[in-house]
Order: sequence, then C-alpha cells, then structure tokens
Amino acid sequence: MAKDKQAGAPTLIRDEPVKRIVTTTLVQPKSVPTRSSVVEPFRRDTAAALPFGRQNYILMLIGIGVILAGFFIMSLDKEEFGFGFLGLTLGPIVVMGGFVLEFFAILARPKVA
Repeated sequence: MAKDKQAGAPTLIRDEPVKRIVTTTLVQPKSVPTRSSVVEPFRRDTAAALPFGRQNYILMLIGIGVILAGFFIMSLDKEEFGFGFLGLTLGPIVVMGGFVLEFFAILARPKVA
C-alpha cells in the first residue's frame, strides 16, 4: 500500500468536508439596440415569394391540358381494346408532348420583371 501512495500527494479523508471555491463575477448589462421611430414598410422579395414565374405556371397548366387531351383522344378509339390509330399512336404522342411541355415549364427560368 505504501507504494500506491505518492509522497507529498494530498489525500482526502471521508470525514473531511470538501472545500469548494465559489467565484462570482459581475456581468455588465449589454446595451440593447433601439429601434427607430420611423417604421419602414415590409417588402417581400418577389423572386423569393414564388418558386416559378407567371410564364412557368401558364406553361404547366397548358401541359396538364395537353396530357388530358391525349388521354381523351385515346378514349375515342373505337377499335377493340383501343388497338386503333387513336389509342396506339396519336393519343400517346399527345400525352408525351404534354409531359415534355411540363418538363420544360419546370426547368424554364422565370423572367424577372
């Protein structure tokens, strides 16, 4: 046991109370910025208000209309199971054109006025 203790090392006995050093520091209050009496009107940045411009939304609505028109054209086919020209050729081409228009409407850069 004598080897475990180092010479001159402080030892703590359980009956001895632990001394805690409490330091207090005075905190200086920070200056609070004051608001001016003139209130500026709140302006929203129009570019951040909507993710797309007016032209984008118009193209999206046109694209949805073209897609719906393509499905309507496919439904007009009188052949059995829709195997005629309208159901197999014209309708799907119109629907794909509508999806291409939607893709373009999403990726088109909005015009900043």
